[in-house]
Amino acid sequence: MSTPEQEITLLKGLAQNDRVAIETLYRENYNMVQAFILNNNGSVDDARDIFQETIMVLYEKANSNTFELNCKIKTYVYSVCRRLWLKKLQQLQRYSGQIDSIEEIVPVEEELEEHEKKNNDFILMDAAMSKIGEPCKSLLDAYYLQNKNMQAIAAEFGYTNSDNAKTQKYKCLMRLKKIFFAQYKNGQ
Repeated sequence: MSTPEQEITLLKGLAQNDRVAIETLYRENYNMVQAFILNNNGSVDDARDIFQETIMVLYEKANSNTFELNCKIKTYVYSVCRRLWLKKLQQLQRYSGQIDSIEEIVPVEEELEEHEKKNNDFILMDAAMSKIGEPCKSLLDAYYLQNKNMQAIAAEFGYTNSDNAKTQKYKCLMRLKKIFFAQYKNGQ
Protein backbone atom coordinates (compact mmCIF):
# COMPACT_ATOMS: atom_id res chain seq x y z
CA MET A 1 0.00 0.00 0.00
CA SER A 2 1.25 3.47 -0.86
CA THR A 3 1.71 6.16 1.72
CA PRO A 4 0.58 9.73 0.93
CA GLU A 5 4.23 10.77 0.59
CA GLN A 6 4.87 8.04 -2.00
CA GLU A 7 1.79 9.11 -3.93
CA ILE A 8 2.90 12.76 -3.95
CA THR A 9 6.37 11.65 -5.12
CA LEU A 10 4.75 9.63 -7.94
CA LEU A 11 2.66 12.61 -9.06
CA LYS A 12 5.71 14.90 -9.00
CA GLY A 13 7.66 12.27 -10.95
CA LEU A 14 4.87 12.01 -13.51
CA ALA A 15 4.80 15.80 -13.92
CA GLN A 16 8.57 15.73 -14.56
CA ASN A 17 8.33 12.78 -16.99
CA ASP A 18 10.34 10.62 -14.59
CA ARG A 19 10.62 7.15 -16.15
CA VAL A 20 10.56 5.30 -12.80
CA ALA A 21 7.38 7.12 -11.68
CA ILE A 22 5.65 6.41 -14.99
CA GLU A 23 6.65 2.72 -14.91
CA THR A 24 5.43 2.48 -11.30
CA LEU A 25 2.06 3.97 -12.26
CA TYR A 26 1.75 1.47 -15.11
CA ARG A 27 2.79 -1.49 -12.96
CA GLU A 28 0.44 -0.60 -10.09
CA ASN A 29 -2.62 0.36 -12.14
CA TYR A 30 -2.70 -1.18 -15.62
CA ASN A 31 -4.01 -4.62 -14.61
CA MET A 32 -6.90 -3.04 -12.72
CA VAL A 33 -7.85 -0.90 -15.73
CA GLN A 34 -7.52 -3.82 -18.14
CA ALA A 35 -9.72 -6.03 -15.94
CA PHE A 36 -12.36 -3.30 -15.74
CA ILE A 37 -12.41 -2.77 -19.52
CA LEU A 38 -12.43 -6.50 -20.34
CA ASN A 39 -15.28 -7.08 -17.87
CA ASN A 40 -17.28 -4.26 -19.46
CA ASN A 41 -17.48 -5.13 -23.17
CA GLY A 42 -13.96 -4.02 -24.08
CA SER A 43 -10.83 -5.50 -25.59
CA VAL A 44 -7.15 -5.45 -24.63
CA ASP A 45 -6.62 -2.68 -27.20
CA ASP A 46 -9.45 -0.67 -25.64
CA ALA A 47 -7.80 -1.12 -22.23
CA ARG A 48 -4.46 0.17 -23.57
CA ASP A 49 -6.15 3.21 -25.13
CA ILE A 50 -8.20 4.05 -22.05
CA PHE A 51 -5.18 3.58 -19.77
CA GLN A 52 -3.11 5.91 -21.98
CA GLU A 53 -5.88 8.54 -21.87
CA THR A 54 -6.17 8.11 -18.10
CA ILE A 55 -2.43 8.61 -17.60
CA MET A 56 -2.60 11.70 -19.82
CA VAL A 57 -5.41 13.12 -17.65
CA LEU A 58 -3.34 12.38 -14.54
CA TYR A 59 -0.27 13.94 -16.19
CA GLU A 60 -2.16 17.13 -17.02
CA LYS A 61 -3.57 17.30 -13.48
CA ALA A 62 -0.13 16.68 -11.96
CA ASN A 63 1.24 19.59 -14.01
CA SER A 64 -1.48 22.01 -12.92
CA ASN A 65 -0.88 24.11 -9.84
CA THR A 66 -4.47 23.76 -8.66
CA PHE A 67 -4.74 19.95 -8.57
CA GLU A 68 -5.14 18.41 -5.15
CA LEU A 69 -5.48 14.63 -4.85
CA ASN A 70 -8.02 13.72 -2.13
CA CYS A 71 -7.83 9.95 -2.62
CA LYS A 72 -5.30 7.30 -3.57
CA ILE A 73 -3.87 7.45 -7.08
CA LYS A 74 -5.33 4.00 -7.74
CA THR A 75 -8.83 5.26 -6.88
CA TYR A 76 -8.35 8.34 -9.06
CA VAL A 77 -7.06 6.28 -12.00
CA TYR A 78 -9.96 3.85 -11.64
CA SER A 79 -12.47 6.70 -11.53
CA VAL A 80 -11.03 8.43 -14.62
CA CYS A 81 -10.74 5.16 -16.55
CA ARG A 82 -14.30 4.23 -15.65
CA ARG A 83 -15.64 7.63 -16.74
CA LEU A 84 -13.66 7.53 -20.03
CA TRP A 85 -14.79 3.99 -20.78
CA LEU A 86 -18.46 4.69 -20.05
CA LYS A 87 -18.24 7.78 -22.25
CA LYS A 88 -16.75 5.70 -25.07
CA LEU A 89 -19.43 3.00 -24.67
CA GLN A 90 -22.08 5.70 -24.79
CA GLN A 91 -20.55 7.05 -28.02
CA LEU A 92 -20.60 3.53 -29.46
CA GLN A 93 -24.21 3.22 -28.24
CA ARG A 94 -23.38 0.22 -26.06
CA TYR A 95 -24.25 2.00 -22.83
CA SER A 96 -27.42 3.97 -22.21
CA GLY A 97 -26.97 5.28 -18.64
CA GLN A 98 -26.24 8.86 -17.74
CA ILE A 99 -22.54 9.29 -17.03
CA ASP A 100 -23.04 12.35 -14.82
CA SER A 101 -25.15 10.43 -12.32
CA ILE A 102 -22.94 7.32 -12.15
CA GLU A 103 -20.86 8.51 -9.18
CA GLU A 104 -24.01 9.02 -7.12
CA ILE A 105 -25.16 5.45 -7.74
CA VAL A 106 -21.96 3.53 -6.89
CA PRO A 107 -19.11 5.22 -5.02
CA VAL A 108 -15.81 4.44 -6.74
CA GLU A 109 -14.08 3.36 -3.51
CA GLU A 110 -16.65 0.62 -2.87
CA GLU A 111 -16.42 -0.61 -6.45
CA LEU A 112 -12.62 -0.57 -6.31
CA GLU A 113 -12.61 -2.64 -3.10
CA GLU A 114 -14.99 -5.14 -4.70
CA HIS A 115 -12.78 -5.28 -7.81
CA GLU A 116 -9.66 -5.90 -5.70
CA LYS A 117 -11.43 -8.70 -3.79
CA LYS A 118 -12.47 -10.33 -7.08
CA ASN A 119 -8.94 -9.92 -8.40
CA ASN A 120 -7.55 -11.68 -5.30
CA ASP A 121 -10.08 -14.48 -5.82
CA PHE A 122 -8.92 -14.83 -9.44
CA ILE A 123 -5.32 -15.07 -8.24
CA LEU A 124 -6.32 -17.84 -5.81
CA MET A 125 -8.25 -19.63 -8.57
CA ASP A 126 -5.25 -19.41 -10.89
CA ALA A 127 -3.06 -20.92 -8.15
CA ALA A 128 -5.62 -23.69 -7.61
CA MET A 129 -5.72 -24.39 -11.36
CA SER A 130 -1.96 -24.75 -11.41
CA LYS A 131 -2.14 -27.29 -8.58
CA ILE A 132 -4.98 -29.41 -9.98
CA GLY A 133 -2.80 -31.25 -12.50
CA GLU A 134 -3.55 -32.87 -15.82
CA PRO A 135 -5.89 -33.87 -17.43
CA CYS A 136 -8.20 -31.89 -15.11
CA LYS A 137 -6.59 -28.54 -15.92
CA SER A 138 -6.92 -29.06 -19.67
CA LEU A 139 -10.42 -30.50 -19.38
CA LEU A 140 -11.75 -27.56 -17.32
CA ASP A 141 -9.97 -25.14 -19.61
CA ALA A 142 -11.58 -26.78 -22.67
CA TYR A 143 -15.06 -26.61 -21.14
CA TYR A 144 -15.07 -23.26 -19.33
CA LEU A 145 -12.61 -21.13 -21.27
CA GLN A 146 -12.75 -22.59 -24.78
CA ASN A 147 -16.52 -23.29 -24.53
CA LYS A 148 -16.19 -26.76 -26.05
CA ASN A 149 -19.15 -29.10 -25.74
CA MET A 150 -18.95 -32.48 -24.00
CA GLN A 151 -18.87 -34.46 -27.27
CA ALA A 152 -15.83 -32.50 -28.48
CA ILE A 153 -14.15 -32.93 -25.08
CA ALA A 154 -14.88 -36.68 -25.08
CA ALA A 155 -13.25 -37.02 -28.51
CA GLU A 156 -10.26 -34.82 -27.58
CA PHE A 157 -9.54 -36.54 -24.26
CA GLY A 158 -10.36 -40.10 -25.36
CA TYR A 159 -13.50 -40.69 -23.29
CA THR A 160 -15.94 -43.29 -24.63
CA ASN A 161 -18.87 -40.85 -24.62
CA SER A 162 -19.96 -37.39 -23.50
CA ASP A 163 -21.46 -38.73 -20.25
CA ASN A 164 -18.06 -40.07 -19.17
CA ALA A 165 -16.47 -36.73 -20.05
CA LYS A 166 -19.17 -34.96 -18.04
CA THR A 167 -18.52 -37.19 -15.03
CA GLN A 168 -14.79 -36.53 -15.25
CA LYS A 169 -15.39 -32.78 -15.56
CA TYR A 170 -17.52 -32.91 -12.40
CA LYS A 171 -14.79 -34.79 -10.49
CA CYS A 172 -12.18 -32.28 -11.67
CA LEU A 173 -14.40 -29.37 -10.67
CA MET A 174 -14.90 -30.82 -7.18
CA ARG A 175 -11.13 -31.26 -6.83
CA LEU A 176 -10.56 -27.68 -7.97
CA LYS A 177 -13.14 -26.37 -5.49
CA LYS A 178 -11.47 -28.31 -2.68
CA ILE A 179 -8.05 -26.83 -3.51
CA PHE A 180 -9.45 -23.32 -4.00
CA PHE A 181 -11.38 -23.23 -0.73
CA ALA A 182 -8.44 -24.72 1.21
CA GLN A 183 -6.30 -21.80 -0.07
CA TYR A 184 -9.14 -19.34 0.53
CA LYS A 185 -9.52 -20.38 4.16
CA ASN A 186 -5.76 -20.21 4.72
CA GLY A 187 -5.63 -16.77 3.10
CA GLN A 188 -2.82 -17.78 0.76
